[in-house]
Amino acid sequence: MTDCSTLAQPLETDGRETQTLTATTILLIEIALAAGGFGIGTGEFVIMGLLPEVAQTYGVTVPEAGHVISAYALGVVIGAPIIAALAAKLPRKTLLLMLMGLFAVGNFASALATEFSTFTLLRFVTGLPHGAYFGVAALVAASMAPPHRRVRAVGRVMLGLTIATLIGTPIATFLGQMMSWRAAFFLVAAIGAITVALIALYLPKDEVAEGASIRRELSAFGRLQVWLSFGVAAVGFGGMFAIFSYIAKTVTDTAGLPASMIAVVLALFGIGMNVGNIVGSRMADYSLKGTIGGMLALNIVLMTVFSLTAHNPVMLCICVFLTGCGFAACPAVQTRLMDVAADAQTLAAATNHSAFNIANALGAWLGGLVIAAGYGYGATGYVGAVLSAFGLIIFLISVALEKKPSRG
Repeated sequence: MTDCSTLAQPLETDGRETQTLTATTILLIEIALAAGGFGIGTGEFVIMGLLPEVAQTYGVTVPEAGHVISAYALGVVIGAPIIAALAAKLPRKTLLLMLMGLFAVGNFASALATEFSTFTLLRFVTGLPHGAYFGVAALVAASMAPPHRRVRAVGRVMLGLTIATLIGTPIATFLGQMMSWRAAFFLVAAIGAITVALIALYLPKDEVAEGASIRRELSAFGRLQVWLSFGVAAVGFGGMFAIFSYIAKTVTDTAGLPASMIAVVLALFGIGMNVGNIVGSRMADYSLKGTIGGMLALNIVLMTVFSLTAHNPVMLCICVFLTGCGFAACPAVQTRLMDVAADAQTLAAATNHSAFNIANALGAWLGGLVIAAGYGYGATGYVGAVLSAFGLIIFLISVALEKKPSRG
């Protein structure tokens, strides 16, 4: 590859031909794709801080209002593989525009919902494009980068999601508390609309890859390595969510900190996610498997330390920051799924986000069981360590089978 390759990279247009893009154009495309991630991340997490306001509006309890979070997550899990398969013959630009358009409309309609049942249904619908958007956006980003920088390109798109946890969600939450929770969803809808405009403006038109079909995309589910990689994400990274789901109570009840420190601890988690995304993307470009396996092994130790020291405010803050850094493995897992899926990359890439939402649900559920059993909020770290250990076992099996020579 010549020195010029750092200034212009090819974008696949029909599976055979490429279109050369300048570094500036690639940057603008990545910003457009990351803007969608910023909107999705803000919309997914803002509801957690506005549940009391939503509950009051609809006359339901806060736990009942929490069902809208589950509805959104269910939409992500179901929508990612179904949309990716059904849209196999759509150009990626067209699909991205449709997905982000649905996301924008879903949030706009959510802000206008007059009945709780309608609001819950709309949150489900709004979650449908989540995984497919990130999957297709990752494929587009990777296609514009040289092989040794693919994960960094995917990481830059995912940066929109991690920045949302640090900036987007707090701003939208503040807006929702000061004005109305509906205002927060209007803001998220506006971000979605801006993303549609940016993608339409900067992403070049592309053609459907030769041979693309629903059947070919569904073939991903016939590959053992896809299922193993899916299992690594769904099980191995549930620990992050086991800890994060109950972090507010851990801060106040276990560490004895005032409620005002919850925001600080959450900010540390968000900073950790951004650091992990940037550093992990670079690490994975040097060693994809090493990054995934290394992060899982590190999480076993880190989350055990979290449980042992959660009563100490300083150690709690350090462990929460490092737990956020565990996001370092996300771009690597995303890229591995794309690699092992062969020619069914769209479905595999989208399904990665279904896996992480399953990890979210699994971690929160198991963490809740441990707390209900009387072991305390700090014990969620032990749950995370066990899940990380199972994830590492699945990953090692995946690597071992990959190295095993096939019989001819």
